[in-house]
Amino acid sequence: MKKILLIEDDKSFRDKLDQLLSLSGYEVLSCDNGKSGIETALKESPQFIICDVKMPDIDGYGVIHILSNHPKTSGTPFIFLSGNADYVNQRKGMSLGADDYLVKPFDSNDLLNTIRLRIEKNESLKNKFHLTNDTDQDLNFSQNNNGKISSLISDKYEVQNFKKKHVLYMPGQRPSCVYYIKSGKVKEFIVNEDGKELITGIYSQGDFFGYTEILKECNYSKNAKLMEDSSIVLIPKDDFMQKIHTNSIIAKEFIGMLSNNITENEKLIINMAYNSLRKKVAIGIVRLIDKLKESKDGKSIISVSREDLAHVVGSSLESTIRTLKEFKTEKLIEVEDNGTIIVLDEQKIRNLRH
Repeated sequence: MKKILLIEDDKSFRDKLDQLLSLSGYEVLSCDNGKSGIETALKESPQFIICDVKMPDIDGYGVIHILSNHPKTSGTPFIFLSGNADYVNQRKGMSLGADDYLVKPFDSNDLLNTIRLRIEKNESLKNKFHLTNDTDQDLNFSQNNNGKISSLISDKYEVQNFKKKHVLYMPGQRPSCVYYIKSGKVKEFIVNEDGKELITGIYSQGDFFGYTEILKECNYSKNAKLMEDSSIVLIPKDDFMQKIHTNSIIAKEFIGMLSNNITENEKLIINMAYNSLRKKVAIGIVRLIDKLKESKDGKSIISVSREDLAHVVGSSLESTIRTLKEFKTEKLIEVEDNGTIIVLDEQKIRNLRH
């Protein structure tokens, strides 16, 4: 019997939904707040999670943020229930990784069909990667501080030193390996018909990249170029897939990274479509702070070119530089002679509204 975790603070509605799900053949685990919901999810490992958005203490967004970043629940199908039909709230829920967002009142058949399809899809994905608990006991692995799986890194794999601006791959090329950065920075980007560049990913020490196309069994659709001199481990495609097929925890880690990449790209699209230039630049700075994790004298720093920052933001170089000057005047940032940005007031940057 499949377990469904129901997190809903409205007792009357929770009881009705509990009854519907029980009559439909599911084992229902009911919680009336986000904290107990998170604890139950980690303890019981349900096959599906239904969560209200607006709750006291930890709301639904907090619940999915915690569970989607935990290895035990990162791949569990998750849908939001809400009485708020506002588009912005729906997009926020989906951008955090929810599989669906149902607005109350909703049709019972829609809910049951969604649950059935999501569980079937999740089980199909697990079967595709042959995830078994037995192999986990036989393979030794460890993770570094960033949560990346280091058991893939072996002395037998080639380590290459590349110079800044070296191109690792381009759209249309067939992938032959997964890349792991020992030192340096790499940007992944697309170029439109007018030649304008948009950076969709930046990778630094401890990051894997180039695995999406291998898992999808397709050619590269993006470019990858070094932002500085870098040392990179090349993991052959066949070795990577053998690990994915035989070690469930490694597979789950990469599935989680794929999910995070999708979420980041959704946020990028929303940022470019709806936010002001100042907000776009602020979000670009925050993305680089969180990704590169560089600091100096207790302050976050960003050591990328103005051109690359503009390509992260999705704006022209001139507009980006003008906005940085505004931030400098407002004492949000400082700029060193070598171009490094020192973030003086990270909280304000993160919470900038306009």
